[in-house]
This record gives sequence, structure tokens and C-alpha cells, in this order.
Amino acid sequence: MKATVSRTTPTGNNPPPFRAIAVVALSSVIYLLLVSLSIGLKVEHIAFVTLYNVGFAMHASTRKLVAALTVFLVYGMLYDAMKAWPNHLFNSVDIEGLYLLEKRLFGIPTGNTVLTPNEYFTAHATTFLDLVTGLTYLNWVSVPLLFGVYLYVRDKRGYLDFALVFLLVNILGFVIYYLHPAAPPWYVEQYGFTYREGISSSAAGLLRFDRLFSMEIFRTLYTRNSQVFAALPSLHAAYPLVVLYYGIRTRRGPLMNTFFVLFTLGIWFAAVYTNHHYVIDVALGAFCAVAGIVLYHGVLCRISAVRKALQRYERFIS
Repeated sequence: MKATVSRTTPTGNNPPPFRAIAVVALSSVIYLLLVSLSIGLKVEHIAFVTLYNVGFAMHASTRKLVAALTVFLVYGMLYDAMKAWPNHLFNSVDIEGLYLLEKRLFGIPTGNTVLTPNEYFTAHATTFLDLVTGLTYLNWVSVPLLFGVYLYVRDKRGYLDFALVFLLVNILGFVIYYLHPAAPPWYVEQYGFTYREGISSSAAGLLRFDRLFSMEIFRTLYTRNSQVFAALPSLHAAYPLVVLYYGIRTRRGPLMNTFFVLFTLGIWFAAVYTNHHYVIDVALGAFCAVAGIVLYHGVLCRISAVRKALQRYERFIS
């Protein structure tokens, strides 16, 4: 009689072999070296890499968590890398054409002229709307992040799908950034249609929120923006739509999903009201969200190798 050998699939519950720890550590060193040679090493880079390595090696529960967060880590690395290779170095920046198209499609007749929605809202800004849009924009990261944490605790496969679509939508947006660099509305307001290199990103209409509280929240945040000419598409508009879709798909309930609907509409309005995006940018951002969802569920998840990889990933983080 032949003895049967039990084959088990590695999961996050198994202690990581030395080889796996070594691979993660070596990859981290290479990453830090590349960062130092491209955009310059900062404290946060070292901190993130240290936490990742410690979490991977320390315990099964922390290993599952850092493995699950790897998707968002890849997003952060890609976003950071854009600082080293600005999109305006690869293609000419669309400044006037996008502005004129916005005015032609969505222009608001005012007196003897036609204003873009951004210009109209800037002329009719109110303290109430400054407050609401500022609070909404402050949470464009926290709401998707907290929803991701919620899914990780309650529905591992739902979390995995959400995280991977989030990454895919960003990649689609980044590709468009490089194919078609575009100036945001605040750029036209400050510099007209003349291309200027080396300028800093602006908090634009969100500065009114800063002034309400005598703080520099948005001014500080926007000094860290990787790309000035990355208005088209608005990924701010894409993120809440992805959250809403997975809120519905994973059946989170009417209360939570109603909040996601209001949050999505709030982000879309705030993007235009605060002079950060044209309506065109918001529409293309929403399209990127839909395209990412369709590409992931309608194409990638139907590929046998991808399905098996996702199953292994899910088992590892469960």
C-alpha cells in the first residue's frame, strides 16, 4: 500500500519560512534604494517599510494584515513614483482646449458672458458650501480606508475585490494622466493659458475652508501632490463610486449605502465647487471607476489563472 502525502496550501496561519522573510527584506532594501535615487528618501518611507517587515515576520495575524494591505502599498508606491517622472515631461499639457470644451458643454450664461461651473461657483461661494465641501474633501481618503477595514474584518473576498479594483482604477487614471496631461481649473485662474513648469500645486477653493478655521490643512496637503497637471480624470470622483458599488455588492445595508450615495455626490460637487476639477474631469473619473469594475469582474476574474490566484490570496489573508 502506498502512503498518501497530504498537500496543504500555505496560508497566513503558517509561520513564514526564512526564505519568504529574506525575499521581503531584500525587496524592501531595493525599494528604499530606488526611492533614495529618484525622489529622495523620507522618514515615512523607512517607517512603512519597517512596519511591513516587522508585521510580516512577527505573527500570523499581522502577516495577514500586511499581506492584505500590500495592494494599497503598491498604489502608494506608484503614486509616489510620479514625483520622479512628472507627466508633463512626456506629453504637452492641455490647458486651453479643456477649458473651452468645458465652457461649451457645461457653460453657465451670466450677464454678457459664459462661465464654466468652476468660475460660477467661485463668484457665488458661500461659507456654508465652503464648510460642507471642505469636510467632504477631508474624508475622501478616510471613507474608502475605513470601508476597506470594515470589509477586511467582515468579508475577506469582498475586501480583496474592493482593494484590487481600487488599484486598477488608479492605474487606469495614471495612464490617462501620462497620455493626456491636463491643467486644473485653478491653474487657468492663476496663470491663464500659458504653460509654466515648476509650479506648486494649489489647494484652490479649499483655502476658504482653511481660512474658516485659521489653519493650513489643505494648503499643507496639496504641497505634497505628485502631479500638478493631473486633473483629467478626477480620481477623487472615482473612489467614492467604487466604495458605493462594493457597498451594494456586499450588501452592507440601506443606511450605509445611502451615506455612500450622498458622499459620492458630495465629492463630485466639491471637486467642481472648489476649483479643482472640471465637470469633464469628474465624468471621466466616474467612467474610470466603472471601467475598472467591468474590467476586473467581467474580464480578469473570468481567467482561470487569475481566479486561482485570488483564491490563494483570499486563503492567505483569512
